[in-house]
Order: sequence, then C-alpha cells, then structure tokens
Amino acid sequence: MPHSQAKKPGDDEIDYVLEEQVGFLLRRAQQRHTSIFAARIGRHQLTPTQFAALAKIRDEGIVSQNRLGRLTAMDPATMQGVIARLLDRGLIARAPDPKDRRRALLRLTPEGAAAFAESAASGKAISRETLSPLGARERAAFLRLLAKLV
Repeated sequence: MPHSQAKKPGDDEIDYVLEEQVGFLLRRAQQRHTSIFAARIGRHQLTPTQFAALAKIRDEGIVSQNRLGRLTAMDPATMQGVIARLLDRGLIARAPDPKDRRRALLRLTPEGAAAFAESAASGKAISRETLSPLGARERAAFLRLLAKLV
C-alpha cells in the first residue's frame, strides 16, 4: 500500500464520506449553477453577483451601496468590486446622498436597465436548467427547504 494510502490508527472508526456532506454538495451545486449561468447569461456576460446587484438596484430604484450589500448578501469588499465593475461598464451611476455626503447612492443607467431586462429572461431559464434534474414537486420542496437555510 502506498504511503499516502496507509491506514492511520483509528481510521476504521471515522465515519465520514465527503460526498455525503452538505457543504460539499452545496458547493458542487453552486459550481454547476455558475457554469450554466456563464454559458447562458447572454451578451452582457454579467457575473452572478453583478446580476444580483442589478436586480436589487432595479427593485429599489435608488439604493445605498451599504443597503445593496445587505440585500444581495455580499460582504463590503465583494460589493465594492461589483460596484466598480458595473460603474466601469456604464450599467449603474453613483451620486452622493444629498442628505449624507458620506454615503453613495446607486441607480441603474438606461444601459443598465436594458442589460438587466435582457438578462432577466436568461436568468429564469438558468434557474430552470439548474433545477432540471428535479421534478416539479422536488423543485418546489428544494427551493422551500433551501430558503430555510438562509
């Protein structure tokens, strides 16, 4: 037996199968979804985090960067990078809050609204494809249970 596969004392008592662990399965499901997303999002080539940011800005109309981070469950460093890329692409605009100059307010530009509108149809198809191995009842149960975890 090669050294790396040599049994260690107590190995027989360890009952751990990586492929049965929730974190491993969630990561694999996320990788599958991200791959489908990248292949199907369309000509705007948004990342999942950029798409989420555009969706919530569209929902809110005008939103602070801090609130957007909370709405999209992104940490400040990730949110800052997403905002920078969307600004560079001209999909959002940033302006100081007239009530609090320390705070920036974000809104969609006309280009951003159009990019989101085009991508939203793809977003629905991406979700359908991600869930396609499941039957209708399984999809509903999976989404309901997944929502309980977050």
